[in-house]
Amino acid sequence: MRELPLPLALTVRLLPVAVLASAGWALSSGPFAATPADEQDPARNNAAASGSGSDESAPSASAAAKAYSQAPAPCSGISEKTVKSLVPEAKTAGQEITSTDKAVRRTCSWNALKGFDYRWLDVSYEIKNSDDKALTAYEQRVKEKSGGGAVPGLGDTAYSVVNLTTEDKQQTREGAVIARVSNALVVVTYNGSDFESKKAPGTDEINKGAIRAAKEAVAALDDAQ
Repeated sequence: MRELPLPLALTVRLLPVAVLASAGWALSSGPFAATPADEQDPARNNAAASGSGSDESAPSASAAAKAYSQAPAPCSGISEKTVKSLVPEAKTAGQEITSTDKAVRRTCSWNALKGFDYRWLDVSYEIKNSDDKALTAYEQRVKEKSGGGAVPGLGDTAYSVVNLTTEDKQQTREGAVIARVSNALVVVTYNGSDFESKKAPGTDEINKGAIRAAKEAVAALDDAQ
């Protein structure tokens, strides 16, 4: 096969990365995207407004102490060893995504191309005002992402799903894991493509990779407190 001139070959090789990178952002901003940063509880506000006729010394359920008060540094949630394994050639430090409120949501991203093999990993932490709010958000996202299953032993409850998409004959397989730990959510997305074969990595590889990252990210929650 005749080799392409270097500049053109490099362009052909890297162009899909830009395309897939844009797709990666879109995938991670879908059903698993951040909920609004404003987590104020209307019920709590109403109770405060009408509290003159109640026992002010009794604490409300919504005022109970939260297990997690802020999101940890997301790029520290995954070990260098795991980053090197799941995203070969990526900078292990990762890149934190700009957030409107770091106390509520923080995300770190790793992506790289090794040869023609591309991988992308996102890890997000979201802090809710209560366990109930976290559970509601968790259940909504699981409902929106059908076809997956429970992940035993991860957080209070966890779910994983893997999907295959094809665009212009290029396959991309993405795994998503969402775990709830008290009032915190940990969301991991992991996807990959092979630009030479046009095929995607196997379901088992992507699912196990996403779960591996999620387990480390959940463990980092307690380490950061």
